[in-house]
Amino acid sequence: MLTTLLKRSFTSSTHIKPRVTQLLINGKFVNSASGQTFDTFNPATEEKIASVQEAGAEDVDRAVKAARKAFDEGPWRRMAASERGKLLCKLADLIDKNVEELGYLEALDNGKPEMIATQGDVPFCAMTLRYYAGWADKIHGKTIPVNGPYFAYTKEEPVGVCGQIIPWNYPTVMAGLKLGPALATGCTLVLKPAEDTPLTALRIGELALEAGFPDGVINILPGLGSTAGQALVQHPLVDKIAFTGSTEVGYSIMRNSHKDNLKRITLELGGKSPNIVMDDADIDQALQLSAIASYFNAGQICISGSRLYENWKSI
Repeated sequence: MLTTLLKRSFTSSTHIKPRVTQLLINGKFVNSASGQTFDTFNPATEEKIASVQEAGAEDVDRAVKAARKAFDEGPWRRMAASERGKLLCKLADLIDKNVEELGYLEALDNGKPEMIATQGDVPFCAMTLRYYAGWADKIHGKTIPVNGPYFAYTKEEPVGVCGQIIPWNYPTVMAGLKLGPALATGCTLVLKPAEDTPLTALRIGELALEAGFPDGVINILPGLGSTAGQALVQHPLVDKIAFTGSTEVGYSIMRNSHKDNLKRITLELGGKSPNIVMDDADIDQALQLSAIASYFNAGQICISGSRLYENWKSI
């Protein structure tokens, strides 16, 4: 019965096929240097969806150097902040325009219900990009009062090249959360989606080219964590690493990312999020919502309510 229901969830958009399965480097979709590919599967049916180009260390080096050149020599960080915001909004509009396609690809690649992906994940990605687009021209320095005939001020500058690694549980959402702040502030980036779910990130990359982002600003490399991920973390031309995933891998990134430079690091790792049921709560409603908080998306949520406390006053 469950298998039948899962298969039915993938029937409404079966005309949609993956458009891109190559690496996005310096404004072009290209094959990996090694020619290696990996297969991505529909977890609901265990059927192969597509073969995707597998990025290795050489591809990471090409992508990082493209991002470095785009940052150091390109127009992106020198562009008026309002113009960066406009491009982010244009990308968000294109994501909304292609919501059916992206939602189906997300469901196909990740296994979640198509309705959830189409009505939740993809619109949230577009909303996130618009949120950060609004910040683009509102990042200001400060003047600082000092003694003597001096004028002191701070000026906010982009960090540089950002290496971004996202997980498989919310691929489209996580792509938006990584792309938005980096692009709004004038950074360039190399994004590595999870090898289990690369399809929506690649399609968003194609939409970014359609929106008009300059070459090298957004690079997307599907590949394995042990090869592409490690090479990205250790690359000396990467200024910042942003990672969402397991605590174990987070420890590894902390240990291995400072080989050639002192990278800034942001880690969003596993946790144990509590649900607190107060004395005056509606118990039936609290139990229903606690079950949703714990088991929505098969429990694969960064803030999954995996602990339940009751009678808070007595704890």
